[in-house]
Amino acid sequence: MDKKYLQLLSKDYPTIESAASEIINLSAIRSLPKGTEYFFSDMHGEYEAFLHMLKSASGMIKIKIDLVLGKTVSGAERESLAELIYYPDRQLKKLVREGTLTDEWRRLTIYRLILVCEAVSAKYTRSRVRKAIPQDMVYIIDELLNVTDDVNKDYYYDEIISTIIETKIADRFIAALCMVIQSLAIDRLHIIGDIFDRGPRADIIMDELLKMHDVDIQWGNHDISWMGAASGNMALIANVIRIAMRYNNFDVLEDGYGLNLRALAVFAAEAYKDDSCEIYTPNTLDDNIYDPVDLRLAAKMHKAITVIQLKLEGQLIERHPEWEMGGRDIFRQTDFRAGTVLIEGKTHKLLDRNFPTVDPQDPLKLSSGEQELMNVLANSFRHSEKLREHMRFLYSKGSMYKACNGNLLFHGCIPLDGNGEFRSIEIEGRQYAGKEMLDKLDEIVNRAYFMSPCEEKDYAADFLWYLWCGPWSPLYGKDKMAFFERYFLEDKELHKERYNAYYTYSETKETCERILTEFGLDKDRGHIINGHVPVRIKNGESPVKAGGKLFVIDGGISKAYQKATGIAGYTLIYDSHSLNLAEHKPFIPGESEHTPTIHLVERLERRANISDTDKGAEIAEKIADLKELLKAYRTGVLKQIITGRQ
Repeated sequence: MDKKYLQLLSKDYPTIESAASEIINLSAIRSLPKGTEYFFSDMHGEYEAFLHMLKSASGMIKIKIDLVLGKTVSGAERESLAELIYYPDRQLKKLVREGTLTDEWRRLTIYRLILVCEAVSAKYTRSRVRKAIPQDMVYIIDELLNVTDDVNKDYYYDEIISTIIETKIADRFIAALCMVIQSLAIDRLHIIGDIFDRGPRADIIMDELLKMHDVDIQWGNHDISWMGAASGNMALIANVIRIAMRYNNFDVLEDGYGLNLRALAVFAAEAYKDDSCEIYTPNTLDDNIYDPVDLRLAAKMHKAITVIQLKLEGQLIERHPEWEMGGRDIFRQTDFRAGTVLIEGKTHKLLDRNFPTVDPQDPLKLSSGEQELMNVLANSFRHSEKLREHMRFLYSKGSMYKACNGNLLFHGCIPLDGNGEFRSIEIEGRQYAGKEMLDKLDEIVNRAYFMSPCEEKDYAADFLWYLWCGPWSPLYGKDKMAFFERYFLEDKELHKERYNAYYTYSETKETCERILTEFGLDKDRGHIINGHVPVRIKNGESPVKAGGKLFVIDGGISKAYQKATGIAGYTLIYDSHSLNLAEHKPFIPGESEHTPTIHLVERLERRANISDTDKGAEIAEKIADLKELLKAYRTGVLKQIITGRQ
């Protein structure tokens, strides 16, 4: 092994004893059961439902409670304990109001929480558990979790718990225990894309993800849209605002990210003052709490940004003929005087014919007012500190795909042609397909945000728009983004978007195995995990496809999808024993009776240890390096660094 590397390693492990101690520690860690991985997808800003899934570990905390206390505690009490663990502050305040927060309740509750915490923490090292405990509570909780004297255990518990109550810290101690249970229930979190859009507060979801100790994100097309907006792509800035207008989500823009929409409101009120803009009235699935806007003004703002987006998208399409998207340059195919548009060789009447800011001779040119407005909006995006923090986190924790513990995670699809072969797309004059395509796109996405201004950066920022809606984009996976048709045309057939062949071929085991092999994974043991396409369970669809090789876990967390899906999303849970799907019911704030239905989908042949995981392989490499360091010390190649009295 390289001597310089060993010298660097010796700075952390300067003696035989320190190196040997770390080898023993790492070997012990490899023998522990693997931590529980959770896979979430398509949260679409539904922060309340998402936070409940996190706090409850998608129902697994309730299962632990039932396993530990099922024979001694009633169902109603177990339900109350679960609600306390999920929302400790809220539940403690409720008990105070009801006058039922007694010392006897505190004593019993602490004892029960310790039992649940013991069960949840059993697969972790003591060091890992201590890191999850608030600093001022570490000693007490660590002691309670690690009593080894069975004879005096009850007496020891009683003495500590009595002292906790006597010193008036019981309520804070209970809340701390609840948070420790929450933290330990989820070892690793995988987000399979689409944190943003439709729901009210994606920024709150991002704030929560920033707190997670181990999280990765596979970008979805809605995430890429926000990343592109933050990179300065004008069409995606317009797109982000348009979708927020459509779903009445002013709070996420103004309160969440501090984006100033006053210029848009002033422009829209003037440009469309005599227009009812009725077809642009927002969907009001959620109310704005901090920034309520009159729906008539919101409709005008919605129309203004929609027209601007269509112009900017046309400019992008004409700038990149290699994308072969001329058919989506809609304003070039619109007869504004006649109020018609030519699509796929047929002429259709527009539902809205009032376009005062469009010059029929040059329909893609922004008016002076529109250009000034977009400059103001782009400046607001550029200077949002919260947006910058969240985007940098998306970049640092995110990627186009992830291979993890034998499974392949990506949001949308691996583009396939009509014969089921990997379909290539042109990027910077070269064709890319399969894994090579996604690796190249990862590079492009990062370049769009981090590169200094230049032609290459501009190209990358443009390409983020293609990833948002392009026909061969692995994040979109449909032949067109039909938002123009849904806004302006009555014919529902024109609203349809045809899925890439991946969504047909991936239902076969052979295709999934070929994709796993393409990404260097074991086709017999691995799985593909996707989001993006809601599973319509009420129509008989299943999230488990291709003989168990493919999991599609977008079941409709977003309220916008729940009428179609019949449920409120899936969580895939991969613990040391099995793979399970949690099927969620629609979230109702303040209720605990929406514990999901857990479906066992695959039982492992034997319990998986950390040694069976990617982390275990990394630890094995480090152990091998440390053994080389030991050898170097013992053979005199390196000298130990001895300081002080020995």
